[in-house]
Amino acid sequence: AGAGDTAGGDAGGGGAVAWFADDEASVLAGHPGRADAIAVLAEDGTDPDDLAAAVGASLAGSGAHVLTGDDRGEVEDHTLAYAKETLFAIGASFGAIATLVAVFTAAGTVALSVGQRSREFALLRAVGATPRQIRRAVASEALLVAPLAGLLGCLPGIGLAHWWFGQMQDRGAVPDAVELHVSGFPLLAAVAVGLLTALGAGWAAGRRPARIKPGQALAEASVERLRPGVVRTVLGLAAVGGGSVLAGVAASAAGSDAANASLGVVMLFMLAVALLGPVLARLCAALFGLLLRGGGASASLAAANSRTNARRLASAITPIVLAMAFASTLVFMHTSESHVASEQLRDGVTADHVVTNPAGLPADAADRAARVPGVDAAVSLLDTQVLVPVRGGGETSLQGTATQGVSGSGARLAKVQDLDVREGSLDRVGEGRIAVDRTLATAAGAGLGDTLPLYLPDGTKAAPEIVAVYGRGMGLPAVTMDRASLDGHLTSPFADTLLVSGGEAGRLGALGEVTDASGYALAQNVDREFGAWANYVMAAVLGGFAAIAAVNTLVMTVLDRRRELHTLRLVGSTRRQVLRMLGWESLLVSAAGVVLGTAIAMITLTPMMRGLTGESPHVPPLLYGAFAATAVALGLAAVALPARAALRERQG
Repeated sequence: AGAGDTAGGDAGGGGAVAWFADDEASVLAGHPGRADAIAVLAEDGTDPDDLAAAVGASLAGSGAHVLTGDDRGEVEDHTLAYAKETLFAIGASFGAIATLVAVFTAAGTVALSVGQRSREFALLRAVGATPRQIRRAVASEALLVAPLAGLLGCLPGIGLAHWWFGQMQDRGAVPDAVELHVSGFPLLAAVAVGLLTALGAGWAAGRRPARIKPGQALAEASVERLRPGVVRTVLGLAAVGGGSVLAGVAASAAGSDAANASLGVVMLFMLAVALLGPVLARLCAALFGLLLRGGGASASLAAANSRTNARRLASAITPIVLAMAFASTLVFMHTSESHVASEQLRDGVTADHVVTNPAGLPADAADRAARVPGVDAAVSLLDTQVLVPVRGGGETSLQGTATQGVSGSGARLAKVQDLDVREGSLDRVGEGRIAVDRTLATAAGAGLGDTLPLYLPDGTKAAPEIVAVYGRGMGLPAVTMDRASLDGHLTSPFADTLLVSGGEAGRLGALGEVTDASGYALAQNVDREFGAWANYVMAAVLGGFAAIAAVNTLVMTVLDRRRELHTLRLVGSTRRQVLRMLGWESLLVSAAGVVLGTAIAMITLTPMMRGLTGESPHVPPLLYGAFAATAVALGLAAVALPARAALRERQG
């Protein structure tokens, strides 16, 4: 089979621009005698699947994979495989969270709508409507509204997908060769989930009005039932217990296990808030009511209203809790990781000068730098990745792990880089011996003196001994090994970074771009911008969706209270007093939602960050203050505007 290698960039046609003979290509590739891929051309009339089966049979036992069709693209261009992994990871995480947010908000809106019509259902029962007719009426409305709303929601969803995909391509996370394909299945699945949610929420909310006696229905329509249902209470307490157990599991786990468990924590506590909403609302009203007593007649009336209408209060609090919990978890997860990584990188690079070159450093860069007058130590680092089997969710999977190949000894490396060694010594790093980050060691179930099975960049299996465990594997590579162990297993043999202790920067300029440790740390932090952008976009979309649901809920509750507001005006309350009362209620709702959402986010983030970084979450005060202020501002606007309209309507 012919062998080819690519030099340079795109030649306009997207193919290779330089070809080499078989013997030269194998040497230039860095692993003589081996090929990355073999292209098989079929004769005219040959069925590709039959040929693939025949080739696979002839290579049985060799570990080779036979790929046809579009799957060949991942072999020809490795960036396509990385893009596929990125898209699947982002799509799976965002899709799962977005679905849950949509289910929570849609269910809350439907339940509130059905609950506000309890008087109507009571009258229908009083004039002879059967429970089955009530349930069918609710279901029919859901069947009429939910599919249409779902289809309308698909339109901005498709537009958002095109925008997001284009942004990822602009940021280099997805190659230009990848195109966005909108299929019908996800759209139909989204519509189906919305319909099932509406039917389920409508059935649950209309279950009691449909089955109780007509006289009792009229009485309950006038006065809110104080005690929540037994089934709802039991399920809510079970969600609290499950969330607490998972929080304990996440606190004792590490790495991906902690992250996976923490995701379950936020879901279960959000479910608990939705189920135990009236109870929590009554507790919040009692607590904040103590503070409102000193705010005058309007504040006291707001506290009394909140205590006697806990279900209405719970419907308004839940979306705000949802927005705060998910937005805070996504954003502060990134700020925590970025804060720890930045600190580790800043403290870990102790070299006076850092030399980099986009085209790769000369092979003898470390030796040339060491000969510069005044240089105490010079170590070149080759950045790559190895695959390490790690345990997560009860299964073992391969994790791509950042790795640095060191040109010199461990003792020399210690002069330019402080890995924060916790166990063992870097002096023993060499052939068949590596140093690893403690979080990776925990995830892989290995420790000092154990062998760590891994796959080198070309797929070769290895099992080096762990001779040192260090603590700065988030800001710096999680695996440190000698440069010679990577020879023959890399496509590019050129080092990426040169760390130099001592000497003058001007004398190192011939090797590449020279900067200091702080400048190098700043450049590395820029590389994390895509992760920050992705998290912020997800937080904005999910938080915005929940915020819209919160505003919608508040507007619905205010408009449903028009009779109450008009009655207050008839008994002598001024328009200003009514608006102040509603403002205090809005502040109570916003404050309760912010406090509960923050509590859920911190319960989720603390064990997650302890497992991933070993430190507590990092919450920037200004950013958190912006979240809380936005929630309060939206709450006030969503209450004041419809209230003013309702009062003007009465005057007219």
